[in-house]
Amino acid sequence: MIYDNIVKGKFISRPNRFIANVEIMGKKEVVHVKNTGRCRELLTEGATVFCEKSNNPNRKTKYDLISVYKGKRLINMDSQAPNKVFYEYLQWGKCYKDLTYIKGEYTYGDSRIDFYCESEKEKFLIEVKGVTLENEGVVMFPDAPTIRGIKHIDELIKAKEKGYRTAVAFVIQMDNIKYFTPNKATHKDFADALKRAEKAGVEILCLDCIVTENTLKIDKKVEYIL
Repeated sequence: MIYDNIVKGKFISRPNRFIANVEIMGKKEVVHVKNTGRCRELLTEGATVFCEKSNNPNRKTKYDLISVYKGKRLINMDSQAPNKVFYEYLQWGKCYKDLTYIKGEYTYGDSRIDFYCESEKEKFLIEVKGVTLENEGVVMFPDAPTIRGIKHIDELIKAKEKGYRTAVAFVIQMDNIKYFTPNKATHKDFADALKRAEKAGVEILCLDCIVTENTLKIDKKVEYIL
């Protein structure tokens, strides 16, 4: 995926989950943060960030915060991006070959699953999770407790029992990582649910991304440790 009108800035502060103060071209701007997660290890005072300037003159904020440098590592933190790049990944046939149908935001049971797909032989349900939490090359999810995430995993387990091919895809919004692991310290129940899912036959896909100032693209599968 490609972003338009990217500008460089310096992070100042984050008054709440939805906005941040960023210095852009010498001026303090209030920008929209496209990730309501905590992201405390990313949004540190003075960090270099990249923002997309909106084409809508009626918006309250002129910019969306897209990515941030954590040391020398550029991390995309747009929470809408993982689904978009995973959709591209499906279209290119990089994940599953011979898909004949792809639908986003599919209602199954009591949940909205990110993707429903079909091939001539199989039906697929895939839930996508964006990953931005990193420590010395190890990436983790979630960065905050997620009851909704457990609910989705349980739905995938049920779907697997009914003959669907199911997967949880962790889109890692950075590259050059060692491996993925669930964040047991933050939400052990989610880690336990992921183990149940793998045991039940739900596929665990961990995919890193090539990140630039104005693009994001899934690159390759990476190792995971549950």
